[in-house]
Amino acid sequence: MRKLFLSTAFILAIGLTFTSCKDKKTSEEVEEIMTEVTETTKDAMDDAKNAVDKAQEAGNELIANAEKTLKEAQEAAKNAVGDAKIAADKKVEEAKKALEDLKTLSKESVEKAKDAMDDAKKDAEKATEMIKNKN
Repeated sequence: MRKLFLSTAFILAIGLTFTSCKDKKTSEEVEEIMTEVTETTKDAMDDAKNAVDKAQEAGNELIANAEKTLKEAQEAAKNAVGDAKIAADKKVEEAKKALEDLKTLSKESVEKAKDAMDDAKKDAEKATEMIKNKN
């Protein structure tokens, strides 16, 4: 996705440069706007990448905890007698909850990444409109 946005910004910059070569002042303004668009897009992509990385780290930690809890539950179930069986059932429920938490966190991270991508798209569209209005 990052390459797609950067490529789009680059192609837009080249296209606008060739179409606005008649007026040097307009060309400089377009170049400034394209620089701003590129920087904004890069920032948005970095933010999205950071959000995904954090979500992935949290997801990995939740998965590890869930696996540990499941193993503990299995072990407790094997050795369960009376109250021990209840404790094993509790561990299984904790593992299920940990997996549900992981799902929720993953969905939120994906939504944040989508929002960051939408913001970058809106910024690029706004810059395009600014360029069209300048011409």
